[in-house]
Amino acid sequence: MAADRLDRRGVWVAVGAYVLWGVMPLYWHLLKAVPSMQIIVHRIVWSTVLVCGWLGWKYGRGWLRETLAQPRAAWMLALSGTLIAFNWSLYIWAVNAGHVVETSLGYFINPLLNVVLGVVLLHERLNRVQWLSVGIAAAGVLWLTFNYGDFPWIALALAASFGAYGLVRKLVGVPPVRGLGVESLYLFLPALAVLLWGEAHGQGGFVAHGATAGWGAAIGAMLVFGGVLTALPLIGFADAVRRIPFSLVGLLQYIAPTLQLLCGVLVFHEAFDRDRAVGFAFIWLALLLYAGDGLLRARRAAAGAAAR
Repeated sequence: MAADRLDRRGVWVAVGAYVLWGVMPLYWHLLKAVPSMQIIVHRIVWSTVLVCGWLGWKYGRGWLRETLAQPRAAWMLALSGTLIAFNWSLYIWAVNAGHVVETSLGYFINPLLNVVLGVVLLHERLNRVQWLSVGIAAAGVLWLTFNYGDFPWIALALAASFGAYGLVRKLVGVPPVRGLGVESLYLFLPALAVLLWGEAHGQGGFVAHGATAGWGAAIGAMLVFGGVLTALPLIGFADAVRRIPFSLVGLLQYIAPTLQLLCGVLVFHEAFDRDRAVGFAFIWLALLLYAGDGLLRARRAAAGAAAR
């Protein structure tokens, strides 16, 4: 796609999705009084209602049957749903436990981990620049591992779970929002059961947290809106990837962890000393090399296609 024909709506939708993901720590931090498990079950329940409602409106009642009819879709989407639930749960706990900087590291590492998974499991091939970027990123992770102060298990677990999630979704090959709808339905009943049990025992977000302080209704509304914030960026992302080059999507994805890092350092005043800066610098250099190589190859391909 030529630069002058670039779909601007697609670009802005992608930017909006990544900005929302990037500033979401601020939102979850406002719900810090609510236990992480309650936040995650509310997130699952209300995002399921929104996503499946949208799918039913757009495709009719047959969307679920059509999706599950595809080979391996049923069990693979159950697996991917488990992985994304783990990722969401760890992320929300980490944000409210004061580890926003480390969560950003996980999402900086994730794209390069995807490259490694592609090579090892999908037998994809890398050029020299791509191998160099993976090596530099690995050096950054090792540096942080030995100099972070604590083993960065949160970052590595977030990167691994989201990388495995992306791999499963690539292998199952269903449309993004439909896949999210099926995953959400698998998680819906267990999440609803936990939510109702918490409310019945006075431990839920609607009943217990904030009620005595006079802002229980605001807490409840924020928990419901958390489902909207979960679904909208995913739907926007699915729309954007159909409109703009995937290489551009790859570059834009670094908006989210960059904003997460800024939130952690500037808003929550988390530690970001010299050792952490050195490790992040390795990661950023690796991403710059990999993204630059991708853009260069995409422009060459576009120029070759225009010449034919």
